Amino acid sequence: MRRRIEMGFRFDLLVFTIAVLAAPALSDLVISKVDRRVDLTSQIVRITSTLKVENAGSEAVSEVLLAFPELQAKNLAHLVATPSEGKGKVKGSTVSLPVEVVNPKGMPPALIFYSVSLPKGLGKGDRFTFDVLAVFTRALRPFPEKISQADIQLVVFQDSAYYLTPYTVKVQSLSVKLPNARIESYTKLENTKIHGSEIKYGPYENLPSFSFSPIVVHFEINQPFAVAQELVREIEISHWGNVQVTEHYKLVHGGAQSKGEFSRLDYQARPNIRGASAFRHLLASLPPRAHSVYYRDEIGNISTSHLWGDSKKTELLIEPRYPMFGGWRTAFTIGYGLPLKDFLFASEGKRFLNITFGSPMNELVIDNLIVKVVLPEGSTDISVSAPFPIEQWQETKISHLDIGGRPVAVLQKTNVVPEHNQYFQVYYKFNSLSMLREPLMLIFGFFCLFVAGIVYMHVDMSISKSSASYLARLQWDEVLATIQQVQNIVNRCLTTHDKLEASLRDLSRTGDVQACKAARKSADALLKELSKELKPLLAFLQSSSTAAQILPKVEELVTKEKELQEKVMAKHSTVVDCYEKKTGVRDIDSRIALQQLKITALRQEVDNLLDIIDEI
Repeated sequence: MRRRIEMGFRFDLLVFTIAVLAAPALSDLVISKVDRRVDLTSQIVRITSTLKVENAGSEAVSEVLLAFPELQAKNLAHLVATPSEGKGKVKGSTVSLPVEVVNPKGMPPALIFYSVSLPKGLGKGDRFTFDVLAVFTRALRPFPEKISQADIQLVVFQDSAYYLTPYTVKVQSLSVKLPNARIESYTKLENTKIHGSEIKYGPYENLPSFSFSPIVVHFEINQPFAVAQELVREIEISHWGNVQVTEHYKLVHGGAQSKGEFSRLDYQARPNIRGASAFRHLLASLPPRAHSVYYRDEIGNISTSHLWGDSKKTELLIEPRYPMFGGWRTAFTIGYGLPLKDFLFASEGKRFLNITFGSPMNELVIDNLIVKVVLPEGSTDISVSAPFPIEQWQETKISHLDIGGRPVAVLQKTNVVPEHNQYFQVYYKFNSLSMLREPLMLIFGFFCLFVAGIVYMHVDMSISKSSASYLARLQWDEVLATIQQVQNIVNRCLTTHDKLEASLRDLSRTGDVQACKAARKSADALLKELSKELKPLLAFLQSSSTAAQILPKVEELVTKEKELQEKVMAKHSTVVDCYEKKTGVRDIDSRIALQQLKITALRQEVDNLLDIIDEI
C-alpha cells in the first residue's frame, strides 16, 4: 500500500517538478531560516511557517513572495502573515501584513504566488522575521476511500520536505504533528526523526530556490470530518433589546465513505470499535449570555443536546439523531438570542452591528456560507466592513407588521474555516422614532376593530327598509312575537290549572271547603282575564297571511286548552260537591276517574302542541 501511494504521488508531481526546476530564482532576497509546523490533528490542515528574510541585494525590498502549488492553492482557505516576536507563534492581537495574489513574470504557471507587503522596505543587509499561517481544506485524502463500520479511518497527506520558495534558503526544518502515534507509513529522508505523534524533517541547509522533495504521510485519524455543504446564518436585529441568530445546517461526513450495512446493535455495544470513524456529537462555542437556545430539525425538537456556560462563554454540545459515518448527511437548525447591547454600538451618527462571521461549531468546514443580517424596517445608508473578501448584496424580508419590508445585508463566502470566524461590522442609519411604528400600528388596528364592532352592532345594515324582503321579515317578527304571547298565556292557564289541582289536594288533607271555593273563584277570574287577552292575538294571526302556516297549530292549541280548562273545572266542581255532601273518598275517586283520564290526555296534547310550535 505504501508503494502504491508514493508511486501515485510521484506520478502526479512529475509535470509540476519539471516546471519548477525550470523557473528562475529571485536573488535579491535570501531566507536565512524557515521553521514549518504542519498540524494534522483535524480535517483542517494548518501550516505555520516562520520566515527570517534578509536583503542580500543593493535595492530596497518591500515585499516577499509566497509560492504554492496550483493543486494545493485550490484548497487554500485562509492565508495570513503577521510580524513575529521570535517565538514562532501567530498572535491574534498582532496586526496582520497585507497579502494579495500576484502574477510575477517568468514564473511557472503550476505555481500560485502571494505577495506579503512588509511594514517598511528592507535595505541592504536588513532582516525581518514574520509568521505565515496557511489553512487548507480537503488536504487529507481518505485512503482507502471506502471503509466498513468496523474499520478505522486512514488518510494521506502530501507535501514537500523542502520549503517551496523562489528564494535561496540557508536553513530550514519541518515538523508534522499527527493526532496520534499510529502511523501506517511516511516518507523517510535524510535527517528524519519521529517522536511519538510528531515527525521531524531537517534541518536542511543551503537549498536553492524552488527546491522540492515530496513526502507522503499515511496515518489514522478518527476526528470528525464535519463539512457543512451549506450554512445559512440569519442575524435579526430588534431595537427592543435582542439579536436573534438562526443557523440552518446541511451537514455531511466528509471522510472515508461508509460501505456495507450498518448495525445499530454492534455500534451501541462497542461504539469506539464499531463506529470509530463516525462522529456522534459537535461542540458549538456560542457568545456569552446566549439565551433561548434551541436545536431542531424537520421532525421537531432534538433533545440530545447539552448547554452550559458562564460569564465568558456558552457551550452547546449537540448530537445528531444518528451517528454520522462517511458520506452520511443530516440537516438541522440551531437558534439562540443575544443581548442587543453586547453587539450593537453607535459611531459618527450611525449604528453598527459587531458580530462574528463564521459558524460557532468547532473544526467545521463550510463549503458555502451565507450570512443574512436583517435590519429594522426603516434602516438606510447600509454598508458592510469585513476582514476578508466576501460577496455581498441586499434584499428585503417581509415580516409581521412590516409595511415596506426589512432591509437585509447578505454576505456570502465559500471554503470557510474556523479562522474566518472573525468580527465584521454592518453600519446603518436608523431613526429612533421608527420604533414606535409597530406599537402605533397595533393600537390603531385594535381601535379600528372596536369601532367596526360598535358600528356593526348599532347600524342597520339593510339595503332598503321598503324592500319586500325587509317588510316580510318585519311581518314574520311580529307573528313570532304574537305567537310567543299566545304561548305565555297558555302557560299561565296551565299554571292556574295546577293551582286548582293543588287546592283539591289541600281539601282532601284539611277538609276546608271554603278555602277550596276561594281558590276556584280566584282561578275563574284569572282565566277570564287571560281569555280576554287571547282574543286580539288570535284575531291578528288570523288576519296575517304570514302566519298562515302556523295558524292551524295555534288554533288547535287554544281549542285543546279550553277543553282542558272545562274538564279541570268540572272535576273541581264534582269534588267540592262531594265534600259538601260528605261523600266517601272511594266514591269521589270513582266519580272523577274518567274525568282524570281525559285531563291527563288533554294535558299531554297541549304540551306536544307547545313543543311543535317552538320548533316551527
